[in-house]
Amino acid sequence: MAGPIDLGQVRGLSPEVVRALRDAAPVVSVVGDLVLDGWWQGTTERMTREAPVPVVEVADRRFVPGGAANTAVNLAALGARVRLAGIVGDDEAGRRLTELLASHGVDTTGVVRVRGRATVAKNRVLVDDQVLIRLDDVESEPAPAASLAMLAEAALAQAHGADAELVCDYASGCLTGLVLDALVARPAADRPPLVVVDAHDLAPWARLRPDLVTPNAGESGALAGIAIGDSLPTDVRVERVEAAASSLLERSGAAAVVATLDHDGSMLLVHGGATAGQPDVALDRGDGSPQEARVQHRTWARRARERQASGAGDSFVAALTVGRAAGLPLTTSVDLAQAAADVVVRRFGTSVCSTDDLVGHVDRTGDLMLGLDELARRLDEERAAGRRVVLTNGCFDVLHRGHTTYLTQAKQLGDVLVVALNDDDSTRRLKGPGRPINALADRAGVLSALSCVDYVTSFATDTPIPLIRRVRPDLYAKGGDYTPQMLEETASVVEGGGEVRILDYVADHSTTGIVDRIRQSHGAGADGDGPGRGRA
Repeated sequence: MAGPIDLGQVRGLSPEVVRALRDAAPVVSVVGDLVLDGWWQGTTERMTREAPVPVVEVADRRFVPGGAANTAVNLAALGARVRLAGIVGDDEAGRRLTELLASHGVDTTGVVRVRGRATVAKNRVLVDDQVLIRLDDVESEPAPAASLAMLAEAALAQAHGADAELVCDYASGCLTGLVLDALVARPAADRPPLVVVDAHDLAPWARLRPDLVTPNAGESGALAGIAIGDSLPTDVRVERVEAAASSLLERSGAAAVVATLDHDGSMLLVHGGATAGQPDVALDRGDGSPQEARVQHRTWARRARERQASGAGDSFVAALTVGRAAGLPLTTSVDLAQAAADVVVRRFGTSVCSTDDLVGHVDRTGDLMLGLDELARRLDEERAAGRRVVLTNGCFDVLHRGHTTYLTQAKQLGDVLVVALNDDDSTRRLKGPGRPINALADRAGVLSALSCVDYVTSFATDTPIPLIRRVRPDLYAKGGDYTPQMLEETASVVEGGGEVRILDYVADHSTTGIVDRIRQSHGAGADGDGPGRGRA
């Protein structure tokens, strides 16, 4: 029987990793703006006489936690032990919301009830799954100072001894005064090991020096003074965020920024001291000297049909926090967060991503591991939609940081990334007895869970030339100290109208070292693996 998973060494997602996160059950405190979301379904057959608007007969009212409450429920659904602090009114909506939270296993002892104050509620009226109008119940007056003092005390109490603290500030004004002051002023020993801030306006939270912040496109644009709306081409948005990396890090006060770009995925921005060769991204706040910032990692959102979805950002930050709190590397945690967001955007309404949902999502070998005929058909459809196809190949036997960095670079060359795996027999011929360590299905499963990988296929030949001739990639990516003239595959790529790109491979990460350590007691060696030399 395999031993427990060392989450700190995980570079790819799998069902076993997702279940291990649930079993880790980190304690996460959440302080934020609580909302009761309502989704009212009805029918309409006539217009009212008073105004040119439809008359809706409401047939069903569904209520779910929203805002920071939705984030708390997502955390609990992924296995975290959640302690919540926030403000609700002493009204029916407040009672309904706290009951819903308790039913999901969230500790609500830090929720402050304010007499005479209305709980924030956002009720959407829908006909045929189309939102006609949203009715918001909000308070125009700020919360009483005494209530905010109670909230600050509750936030400190809920965070005491927690593995992580997550701040969800949706600009209600309840958090950036007494609560922020209290979090900043507490002794360093009382601060949780991980502090994450998800805020509409990150500037006030720079004082907290968070470990991670998760601005969406609008929030990043406002913070850095750049335009990155979703109407812009993907490459323009990415270039502008990359150019603003230093500004985003400085103005947020964060050690790392995960900027989410809705249908264009996300970008992890770090200070220049962090290198791809380190076992994990360094969360270095610096010593006051200027540091060059850069993009450490990217994810790509899975294409999905538009739905009336809400709360994907809550699911994203919840999964990111659970991953980091449980010890998952930061880059892998960002992949996990992207997977959670991909789950909920396919659903209607305010949704929650659970462990079982993520297990089903990352275990996608059957969806992405394609035979050659089906792969060729799908790639024809991709090209017809104007997308450029990138192909790379290798054994990818024991996935490591060098592999994921390389695959991210390959994806950025085009729009669709296909990874062709040597099957088990060809891997054995290439690498020798005892290889592969992981069978083809397992290797394909881990690669399929990476957001940068769109399709996985396999080939049984010693070279991928027959595969290249069939799929005709626009770009063929290879890593290592090659030139295109050195590759026997180049002629086939060019014949199909494509070009060869040589990418920098992360040389200090190799399967050779990993397998040598595994086999050290047996005295066995292993050849390298991946996209570099040796047909990887």
